[in-house]
Amino acid sequence: MSRFCLSLIILFTIAFNVYSQVQKGNVIFIHPDGTSLSDWNALRILTAGPDSSINWDKLSGIGLYQGHIRDKVSSSSNAGATIHAYGVKADYHDFGMIDNEIPRARSGKKISIMQEAIQNKIYTGLINSGSIIEPGSAVFVSSREKRNMYADITKDVVQSGVDLIFSGGEEWMLPAGVKGKFCEGRRTDGLNLIRWAKNNGYKIIYTKDELAAVSINEKKILGVFAAIHTFNDKTEEVLFTSGLENYSDTAPRLDLMVKFALEFLSTKGQFFLVAEEEGTDNFGNKNNANGKLEALLNADNAVGEALKFYESNPNIMIITAADSDAGGLGIAGAEIKNLDANTPLPATEYNGAPMDGINGTGSLPFISKPDKYGNTFPFGIVWASNGDLTGPIVARAHGLNAERMKGKIDNTDIYRMMYLTLFGVWLE
Repeated sequence: MSRFCLSLIILFTIAFNVYSQVQKGNVIFIHPDGTSLSDWNALRILTAGPDSSINWDKLSGIGLYQGHIRDKVSSSSNAGATIHAYGVKADYHDFGMIDNEIPRARSGKKISIMQEAIQNKIYTGLINSGSIIEPGSAVFVSSREKRNMYADITKDVVQSGVDLIFSGGEEWMLPAGVKGKFCEGRRTDGLNLIRWAKNNGYKIIYTKDELAAVSINEKKILGVFAAIHTFNDKTEEVLFTSGLENYSDTAPRLDLMVKFALEFLSTKGQFFLVAEEEGTDNFGNKNNANGKLEALLNADNAVGEALKFYESNPNIMIITAADSDAGGLGIAGAEIKNLDANTPLPATEYNGAPMDGINGTGSLPFISKPDKYGNTFPFGIVWASNGDLTGPIVARAHGLNAERMKGKIDNTDIYRMMYLTLFGVWLE
């Protein structure tokens, strides 16, 4: 009997170890900040057609994301990021800290999931189409008392040990008076973080052309693509009068950054990549429908790159979620009186909600791609707010452990799913 029991124990141990190994893999977390189901619907209608699919639709797991935080029913970007990075509820003003101290994560350790990955020799990457200070990516390696501690946050990110960092925000990487690629620095401590990065083994690049030319065999890489953001988060009218486009011509879009990062990290070993499209949030807060839809397309193209990578690298979890609904975008069609493709839209809906066409207020409507019958439809975009709302956020997943993404999920569950895939442990 004892020999039989011993055999069972050995078999159980082997089975458990195999199961643990299967569960471990790579993670890419794509964070289209401020994006709700309504946003994805608008992108699908505009770029693919009402009956067709965008890349986001091809992800297998679907979760109804509950985005409330510890002290409010609506979230901030920094609170949401703190929850994603630590797996515990945070307050509205928290930036990688809770009650003015680094929180104990769901794992029981007082470090973020990315910091734990670094400790475990997992290769890491942080990407943001906005500034390096944006919380959706920065909070994974930075904990500060206030969100506006920009110089400190930038230092935390650059000196975090992350293997690949792509973002804007050159202004906070250089000392005041020092001219960089895009601007003069604003730091008051005299620290030149670009020089520090170069001296510590980082290859420095500044443009999409330099990204196209750089080798994936570099040891570490820092991409500095703008003074602040790689986009111009203003209203359509301000951009028009200023002669500005939504996005910089010289900076790579999110999909190009993600494509390179996946190739770069996968040659090195197990990896964890966080990629944020910040334009989806900022353009939404400006009620700029044209800009938000372009940002959404960037995010969806990044999802497409992740799906292509998955085809030949199935040992990866693709996970995507926002933490709020920036602007509360809605799609208006039948309720618009005398709606016609050649007639400018009214400035507001009947209830006073601002309405956008292709070039902002009072412009021609957007036109959908054809439906399955070949019909196209004019429509407008209406806005509920300039803030970050608790809207219809839908989280998605694909690949390894994607079956966990189902039904109603809490914002803390994003951490749990990533942790399971990286470390092979499902945290209760």
